[in-house]
Amino acid sequence: MTARARELAALAPDYDGGHVRHVMTSAAASLGLDGFSERLGLPSASIAVVLMVDGLGDELIARHSGHARFLASAWRRSATGQVNDATAPATTAASIASLGTGEVPGRHGLVGYDVLAPWLDRVVNMLGGWDPAVDPARWQPHMSVLSRAERGGARVLTVSRPKFADSPLTRAVLAGGEFLGANRMDARFRMAADAVHAHRPETSAARQGSPQPLLMYLYVDELDKTGHRYGVDSPEWIRALETLDAEAEKFVTRLGQRFGDQLSVVLTADHGMLDIAPQGRLDFSQEEALLRGVRHTGGEPRFVHVYFDNDASPAVRRQVHEAWEERFGDQAWICTRDEAIDAGWFGLVEDRVRPRIGDLLIAVHGPLAFYHTERTGTDPLQMIGQHGSLTDAEIKVPLLSLTGRPFG
Repeated sequence: MTARARELAALAPDYDGGHVRHVMTSAAASLGLDGFSERLGLPSASIAVVLMVDGLGDELIARHSGHARFLASAWRRSATGQVNDATAPATTAASIASLGTGEVPGRHGLVGYDVLAPWLDRVVNMLGGWDPAVDPARWQPHMSVLSRAERGGARVLTVSRPKFADSPLTRAVLAGGEFLGANRMDARFRMAADAVHAHRPETSAARQGSPQPLLMYLYVDELDKTGHRYGVDSPEWIRALETLDAEAEKFVTRLGQRFGDQLSVVLTADHGMLDIAPQGRLDFSQEEALLRGVRHTGGEPRFVHVYFDNDASPAVRRQVHEAWEERFGDQAWICTRDEAIDAGWFGLVEDRVRPRIGDLLIAVHGPLAFYHTERTGTDPLQMIGQHGSLTDAEIKVPLLSLTGRPFG
């Protein structure tokens, strides 16, 4: 292995170790459901809640722990706090797909915010703007963990925003069970607690047999939205973190008082975030040397996919690669699709997924974000908080046992 190959391989997420793709499957295993492997040492339970906090990187807890005393109390103890990896790229669609399916990006196929659909010859969005020509069940054919858990005998509940009830992303990676929706964070936590109580009502009658296990997915996206708009060191972001901390504490306290060790609540995240100053947000739309022979661009501002025309010659491809290296080689890891796959950035890559990955990838490690505004328009240039690349700030995420029960 060359020095360059070793450098690229060192950046790959630890898909076989502490990784977000094992959180939901481990939660299902902690309930005693057959067919799931417990990979993260989650405590056994009959009620397992996976709290997904969009955008809460491990470094952000470290920096703002004084504003999240409840979460930090779990984070500071090795018995209740771990650091896991998100996916490559470190973005919501890819990481939630890994959480929801237990698969690596190279298998579930959501390899970016927006990526090429080769048979359509256009870039398609993987979050809220799915192309109507893209069938979620065909794009991502692996059964979701929630569906598997439901088939295995668990009651399955998702608590999220109402608009996600039947969204393409939900159908692709989070299908299964019942859905409860509320727009406000506090309402989501109350709804989730009420649902747990309703599932296991108090009764004076003698119980017959073991209670039905419950697996709940609870989604909070306020920190991510606030970070994109205002930045992760802004007063607005701090207030969102404080709200999360207070609501999580009330939720765990309320349920813990009744259910004790029957309950496990674990917090995870899909990526971290860092702020990019206006002068670091660069539009490359007019950079001919960077776009020669390029048919499409995709991905995120800190993890750009570049797709060449099919008839772009090897010489042109090499020249564009060299142009990116010359301009930004000290600020980004720049490699070909084959190099990234060989390095394990996406885990094992299925043949159907390979062409969705850019021919050339630009993963930024400097204080920059790249925009192709000719394709996206100029509105994204206003985003302050950014993520997507393979830096620790973006890819390292917490796994917290909020009930105080230690990992095994």
